[in-house]
Formats: sequence, structure tokens, C-alpha cells
Amino acid sequence: MNTPERFANLPSYAFPRLRELLDHHTPGGEVIDLTIGAPKHDFPTWVVDEIVANAQGFKGYPVNEGTDALRAAISQWVQQRYGVSIDPATQLLALNGTREGLYNAAMALCPEQKNGAKPIVLIPNPFYQVYMVAALSVAAEPYFVAATSETGHLPDYAGLPAEVLDRTAIAYICSPANPQGAVASREYWQTLIALAEKHDFRIFADECYSEIYRETPPLGALTVAQEMGVNPERVTLFNSLSKRSNLAGLRSGFVAGGPDTIRRMKQLRSYSGSPLPAPLQAAAVKVWQDEVHVVENRALYQEKFTIADEVFAGLDGYMSPEAGFFLWLPVENGEEATLKLWLETGVRVLPGAYLAQGEGDENPGHGYIRVALVAPAADTRRALMALRECLYAD
Repeated sequence: MNTPERFANLPSYAFPRLRELLDHHTPGGEVIDLTIGAPKHDFPTWVVDEIVANAQGFKGYPVNEGTDALRAAISQWVQQRYGVSIDPATQLLALNGTREGLYNAAMALCPEQKNGAKPIVLIPNPFYQVYMVAALSVAAEPYFVAATSETGHLPDYAGLPAEVLDRTAIAYICSPANPQGAVASREYWQTLIALAEKHDFRIFADECYSEIYRETPPLGALTVAQEMGVNPERVTLFNSLSKRSNLAGLRSGFVAGGPDTIRRMKQLRSYSGSPLPAPLQAAAVKVWQDEVHVVENRALYQEKFTIADEVFAGLDGYMSPEAGFFLWLPVENGEEATLKLWLETGVRVLPGAYLAQGEGDENPGHGYIRVALVAPAADTRRALMALRECLYAD
């Protein structure tokens, strides 16, 4: 039987690889899991009340592109957060989580050829794995660009050869960055948007960690695009309630962009999308409209930023994250460090190489581990102190 080759060489996903590395070993202490970026803070209790109050909606098929009320609430949030006015009817599409949108945007918008050649999709390295699979699914070439300390932990797309940029159809960018927590500055966005204008490619701005920061809200791509007056189809924004509101399971995300971008995505989604159930859409309306719980949630992460800064004070190479909820900690070998930490302490982290492409030292995540600050503050402090003692003791 013939089988497709397009996904034959995909590496194992990060978390099955981690289980293979650790799970046949006995942990060296009480287990504290700091691997996956799944928020563990409480979400507002009234979310359940909203779902129950709208439970009759489970009887019917939900609105595929999002109800008018949901799209209105999201567009109001975009206006409030980014200072950008978008038409909820033509410039916004509700998603069943942003992973779906980040994938289907490439399906709907990546051309079969760019300047007579196979298109390129630029991907930061390390990266969120859906970027790569989206590129492969549209028969484009995934082109990994290292995001290292030398580049401010964001990819230097402007440093690429002109022949690569001329073939580029899409550039994915995550700000605040997963896993490093770096935030794109106004200058970075201006440079990238000008580059996209010059070489005619789209920017897919993954800003799912935008509401977890220290003091200053991260600048959004749409804000800068509007300031520059560029074609509204140039930049497409993705965000969700997963991190902002500790509601990863609610699956309320959105994509915002130019009318043609949304029309093409909506058309594809009419055939292949999995819409959010109506009671969940009703609850999401209220969540997008409320900022009180977001401020409270952010304060919990800010407390853990402070804990991390205290624990790793004086550690050579420690980078205190600007935003997001990950630590990107330097080690000699991320896989060896992860196993040592598990065997000696029971603290569970993720090797940085599992989030990136490349072999050995060529992998920009090889010399790092990713630590998710999702546990309660007391557990976080205990885990980080054990980690420092285990991996960085003099």
C-alpha cells in the first residue's frame, strides 16, 4: 500500500520524547512537573455559570466563524489592547484554539509557487511545532532561522539572503517568544514588516503569551502595521484565552487580519473547521470582556518571575524573561541535564532541543532546558531551588 512521504520524517513530538527519556527511571524526589505550558491557575468561577446558563446551545450546531457577540467582544478587546480597529464581520474569525488557525492560515494563504519556485515558510528556531507541519502540509519549504542570545532570542529574518526572502511566502513569529520570553520591539516589528513589504510575504504573528508580562504590555504586530500604513493583508494576528485566562480547554482563539485573509480562511473553515460549541462561545464572550481576572493572573506570574530572579541571582547566562511563563536556562546538554534533574530531584523539565531543529550543537536548543512557571509559587520556589542546586552547584 502506498503511503505519503510528506510527514514520514517528522521528529517525535516533544512530550512523547520526554516520556521516553524519563518515565522508565524512578524520580529522585517528589515530582514537580514544569514541562508543559498548560496554565494551572484558577479561571473565573463564573465561567461555569455562563456555560450552564447557555447549555441548551449544545443541542444545535455552533456558528462556524463565531457568533456575532463573540466576534464583537474580541474586536473590542483588540481595540482596547492594541489600539487597532477591526471589523468583526470581515476582519475576524473565531477559532477552536490558535493551533488550528496557525495551521489553516498556511493552508488557505500559502501560494503553490513564489516567483516561479517552491515557496519558503520562515520559522524561528526553537519554534511551536505547528509552524513546521503547516509548511509541510502546503508543500512549502520550512526554513528554520536560529533565535539565539546573539539575535536577542528572536529570529534575524532581515539577515537572510535576498534569494531566500524572494521565495518566502509566510514568516511565522512568536512574540512574546516561546520558549525564550523575548518580546519584539517596535524597531523589530518595523524592520520585519518593511522586509515583508519589500519581498512580498505575509507575517503570521503568534501573540498567545501577550498578556503575561512584567510591567509593560508587549507591543503587537497589528499596532505597528497600522502605524506604518501597510496593506492590511500583510500581518495576521493570532491570540487566545488559553494563557490570558487559564482556559486552554475552552479553546477560544481568534485570527484577525485583512478582509481577503479572513475571507479565504473562512471559506476553508466552512469545509474543514471544528467550531467552538455554542455554550463555550457564550462563556468566551464574557471572558474576553473581563480584565479583572487577567490582572490577577498576571500578578501570580509576576510573583514567580521574582522567585526565579532570586533563585538564579548571579547565575552566568541566566536570562530573566520579559514575558510569557517560561525560563530558558543554559546548560551544557539539555537532555542530559533533564535526566539528571529527574533522577536526583523529581523535578521535570523539557530539553530545549526537543523544541528545535538541528543535530547536536547545531540545534539552538541543545544547550538549554525549558522550565514552565505554571506550578503554585511555593512549589515553583522549591523546584527552582532544587534545580539550581542540582545543575549549577559550584
